Amino acid sequence: MQVGSFLNASYVRIGNTSISTASSTTSSSSQKNDQSSSELTASQKASIAELQATDIKVRAHERAHIAAGGGVIQGGAVFTYQKAPDNKLYAIAGEVGIDTSEGATPEETITKMQTVRSAALAPADPSATDYQVASTASMLQMMAQLELSRMKQAELLANPKESYESANNEDATSLFSNYA
Repeated sequence: MQVGSFLNASYVRIGNTSISTASSTTSSSSQKNDQSSSELTASQKASIAELQATDIKVRAHERAHIAAGGGVIQGGAVFTYQKAPDNKLYAIAGEVGIDTSEGATPEETITKMQTVRSAALAPADPSATDYQVASTASMLQMMAQLELSRMKQAELLANPKESYESANNEDATSLFSNYA
């Protein structure tokens, strides 16, 4: 079974964010807000604060995927923006592409899917899509482990005497005399 070679690690839409968490903004944006703050109503200011908090959370979420993903990340984060009353765009959703194609060997697939799962679950608040990608990676990893086990079993069955001798390379009589 082959799952598509590209999955979006997440499509995060964060809403109903508490306004009190919007205190950490960049200095350049807070300076611009001060200039136009006299023209905005209280509800508009609250809306801007909520959008700023959402923007921070969405960007941190996608950065976590990228930081943990290493070589399985395809490109950067893509954001969906919303225009606020201050005429600025704030990220309200984002996604990061993760390569879920199988490796050339079962060993490579196992290692790659461990990285995919780590990247998908890296954010503090994984989305439903993040869990789906992690689940797909786990399934592909288990399939690769099964294939690797079958290959090793076939190899052992092809050379049973050689396999037995290499597994029991010690002299059986010397082991017996230790316990007799």
